[in-house]
Amino acid sequence: MENRNGLLVRTMVTPADGTAERDAALRMASKIPGNQPVSLGGDKNFDTRDLVSTLREMKITPHVAQNNTYRSSAIDARTTRHKGYAISQQKRKRVEQSFGWKKRIGLLRKVPWRGLQKVSGWFPFVGAAYNLTRLRRLRAEAVA
Repeated sequence: MENRNGLLVRTMVTPADGTAERDAALRMASKIPGNQPVSLGGDKNFDTRDLVSTLREMKITPHVAQNNTYRSSAIDARTTRHKGYAISQQKRKRVEQSFGWKKRIGLLRKVPWRGLQKVSGWFPFVGAAYNLTRLRRLRAEAVA
């Protein structure tokens, strides 16, 4: 998701395991075109030394929430001291809003299909529908 307007840019369905979200984030991040500065926001699940170091090698700034519960965070002051980090932490909640919409409206709470291939066909369609509703809202805000 891009932070400025809250539009979904890329989606991916993966088998549920302990590292699926992080692996998908790395795969999607590796496909970001251009040389412009990029940041990747995420929740505390993304605060691992492996993910943070891999993102930095890819020249992507990791704006993930610090997980300081019973351990030290992989995110240090070189990231958290910037205003952009605080803004990313606020904006990343929009991702959760999109998942809530997809579950409530897009039939993803209880998917009527089984299998990675079938669900992978439905997931981007629901993401596109979410973007259309988001665009309608953005247009209404721009007119007002």
